[in-house]
Formats: sequence, C-alpha cells, structure tokens
Amino acid sequence: MPFDLNLVLSVIAVRMLASLLIFNDYSLSWSKSSAKTFMLKSFVYIVAFMIYMPFYYSIVSVSFMVSELLLYLFVLNFMVYFYYYLINRSHTQKTKSVVIYGAGRAGIKLEEEFRDSEYKVKYFVDDNKEMQKRSIDTIKILSKKKLKRKVNDDNPYDLLIIAMPSVPKQRTKEIYDNLGAYFKEIKILPSLGEILSDKPFTNQLKRLTVRDLLARHPKDLDKQAILEFVKGKKILITGAGGSIGSEIVRQCIHFGVSELVLVDHSEFNLYAILDEVQDLDEVQKSSIKITPVLQSVVRKLLAETFRKHRPQIVIHAAAYKHVPLVEENVEEAIWNNIVGTKNVIDLSIKNGVETFLLISTDKAVRPTNVMGATKRICELYAQNVDAKKTQIVAVRFGNVLGSSGSVIPKFRRQIEQNRNITVTDPEITRYFMLIPEACELVLQAASLGSGGEIFILDMGEPIRIADLAKKMIELSGKPHIEIEYTGLRPGEKLYEELLINESDKHTRYESITVAAPTLYGIDKLEQDIEELLHAKDRIVKLREIVPEFRHARNGS
Repeated sequence: MPFDLNLVLSVIAVRMLASLLIFNDYSLSWSKSSAKTFMLKSFVYIVAFMIYMPFYYSIVSVSFMVSELLLYLFVLNFMVYFYYYLINRSHTQKTKSVVIYGAGRAGIKLEEEFRDSEYKVKYFVDDNKEMQKRSIDTIKILSKKKLKRKVNDDNPYDLLIIAMPSVPKQRTKEIYDNLGAYFKEIKILPSLGEILSDKPFTNQLKRLTVRDLLARHPKDLDKQAILEFVKGKKILITGAGGSIGSEIVRQCIHFGVSELVLVDHSEFNLYAILDEVQDLDEVQKSSIKITPVLQSVVRKLLAETFRKHRPQIVIHAAAYKHVPLVEENVEEAIWNNIVGTKNVIDLSIKNGVETFLLISTDKAVRPTNVMGATKRICELYAQNVDAKKTQIVAVRFGNVLGSSGSVIPKFRRQIEQNRNITVTDPEITRYFMLIPEACELVLQAASLGSGGEIFILDMGEPIRIADLAKKMIELSGKPHIEIEYTGLRPGEKLYEELLINESDKHTRYESITVAAPTLYGIDKLEQDIEELLHAKDRIVKLREIVPEFRHARNGS
C-alpha cells in the first residue's frame, strides 16, 4: 500500500486517544511524577504499540514505526520531567549553604529534601575515590582535601551534615577534627536503628554533641556473657533511679531478666524509671515483673525487702557521689555510702544472694576527698567480708557522660544561658565513658567474678576538662562564650587514677582488669567503721582506715 500521510496521522491520533481512555492516562499527576511514572507509561505504550503493530505494519515501514516509538518515549520523558521541574522548582531563596558528607542513599535523600528549603547543597564529600570523579544532579563530589581548598576560613559554610548513619563514633570524631573549623554548625543522622522511615531525614537531623565525639565502643564487649549472667534472673538494684542504676535497669530488661526490684529513696527518680520501663516493648511483650521499693539502704526495712523478694543478683548503685556536697555533709556520706553498702552486703550474704555487685569509682584510688575515701572503705569491706556462698565483686570506673553529676549538663546550661563556662583548673583531667557502654561492661565484669575481685574498666585516655569545654563552645555556635577558671573545689584533685599498683591482673577481656587484693581483717574493719560513726574528727579516722587518703582540704 502506498504511503498515505493523512491515514498514518489518523491512525496515530486514534491509537493515542484509545490509549488515553483505556489506560486512564488523563488521571496522571505530572506534578507528582517520577522515574517510576516514566517507566510505567513507557511499558504501557510499548504494549499498546505491539497490539496495533499488525495493522500499522501494512501502511508504514518498520523504520518509521521504530522512529515514532522512540520519539514518543523521548517526548514523554521530556514533557514529564520538564513539567515536574517547572511546577516543583523551589521558590525559596537560598540563603544558607550546606555540605553533605556521604554520597550514599542517605545523602542523596537529604539533597532532594533540601531543594525546597533555604539551604543550597554546595557539595557532597565522600571518601570513595571513584565517587569523587562523579557528581549528583550537577553537585560535585569532593574529597576532604578539595573541600578545604574551596572553603574560606574567614567565611565558613553554614552547615555540614554527616549523612552516614552506620559510621563508627571514632570516624565522626575524625571528620569533626578535619572539617569542624570550616562550618558554623554540624549535624548528623541518628543510627540506622533510630531513623524513622516515615519522616523526612531533614526532620531527624540532630546536632553533633560532645557525647558523639567522646563516645568509644569497647571492642571486646561480650553480650553473650552478659546474657548468660542476667537472663531469667531475679535482680535487685539499689539507686535504681540514678544515672547508673537506671541504665542498669534498662540493660537488665534488654537481656531478659525475669524480675526486677527497684530500690531508691528518691520518690521522683523511682517514679521516673518505673514510668519509663513500663512502656518498653520488652516489658509489654514479656512477663518481666517490676517492683518499685521506696526505701533507704540504711533503714532496717531493707531486710524485709530482701526476705520478701529473695533476689539472685544484687547490684548496689546507691551512693552519694557529688564531691563538694559530700565534703559539706561528711556524716551523711559515711552513713549512706559505708553503712548503706555494709547493710546491703550483709543482707545479700544472709539471704543467699548468688552475686553481689558494688558500683565503685576511680575516686577510691588514693582518694583526696571524703566521697572517694568512703567508697574505698566499701571496696575493703566487699573484699574481706566472709561472703559464704555469695560472690561479692566490685567494679571501678570513671565519669560517665551526661550523668546527673557530670560537667556536661552544667556546661550545657551555661551555654544555653549565654554565660561563660566555669572550669576549676586548666590542667584538670577526667576519664569519660557513655553510660550505656559503662553499664554493659559493668555487667560483663560481674559475669567474670568468683568473689573478692575489684574489676577496673578501661576508660581510655583521660580528657582535659578545658578541652571538653572548648569543644562544647565550638559545637554550640556561640564563639563569644569564654572559659573562666575558678580554682579546685574542696576534695577535688587534678587527675583521677584507676589502678592502685602494678600488680593488677588482666582478664580475658582487654577492657577489664582486676585490681590486686587488699587484705584487712574484717573484725578490725567492722570495729573501725563503728568508731568512725562516733568519731569527733571523722577525717582523721578515715585517714586511719585508708592510709593513702590525702584530704585535699587540709592536706592531711
């Protein structure tokens, strides 16, 4: 049949009108279209083309048919995306600059979400050298070195986003150390387990904090050992509403405890942890029994709690720990820390508790304050008491980030109030660890105990508090805030120690060491504690029981 243009155009028009009606093309929202839209409509058109092809072949050549098909697909692609661009292009003025570290899926999703915001994505940064040869939607992917050459030191970019949810904390710290000075603000995505798929990534970004920079994850954390130690056990925790106690509660629930007895003399703290854990999925989906007990560890009523609940494991986290406050309340500290610990240990032995765990502190090593001296006496009692069938162990570690007595909440409040940060001394250092990591290692250490050990957690390298304050000021975006040095407080020393002497032994875990035992006749120790309670000069008596105690207030 000779080529008839009018017939061909009529066939094309009829076929397209039929496709429009049959496949409901008129309902397509081009303003919400995507690559999926183009692929779907292309598939539908090709199917329709195959149906019409026998008739179509009789009036045009094969080359014409193929050309028309390709032209249609090109026009469809062009029209959809061009319309999408016109409708959805951002009308927001781009006043801020952002760099996204990580050119993976998370980074690409963030770039898409920023299109309708005041932020302009200047660059991607990626460590993959192959990625650095490419670009994403015309945005270049740079190395850290090339980015530094692009940024003006005197005019830093507004925001750096670390878009790598699975990146180790140490890697985050390296990125901050390399690029932190080139940005006014740094944000990160939460971990993969915390990201909500139904919310935009831009709404889930969080400020980089000093906790993100200081956090370190022990390489030899043995969760199986913790599971075997905790699972299915009845556990009593004193100080259950405090910073350490409450995290141990969470860990015990996570590792499958059968029953928890939460003891605390603070009504608010006990209510807070009880209210929190009752909403946990592990509690709601299991038969974990949780009993709150509003009680002091020095009261005789505690004996009834032990008799009633018969715990298999006792974790003693209750103590007065704030050094300056303890210096002003020596008698209360002695009663709560020493007598309270002795009371809980004695009841554990009397009631046949399998394992007693004492939470101790680095301040017990060559103490210079009353708090440290009282905790050292607790260690001595735990090591030398006749434990009968109870395995009594202590775990000693340094400061935990974000605890109620930590400097971090204090510094944060001062920054929020636009006040200068107060640090006692430019050279003062402390060990730091995240609360969850410390508590996991505490339980892991307890699983090793055979009785009488003082386990020491590896806290890494000590950190200068002044450096910590500087980092928090940098991360706050408030460079006008300065550091003021106020002088050491009563009982405070420049640095803390975790080891007493070189005879300490290693365990099978690099992060956990065993302190050399200190022998002290238990009858003599009990007599000394009794005399301490009634001594006129309790500092002198503390010094007698703990010879290495050098009180910072008077040098004795």
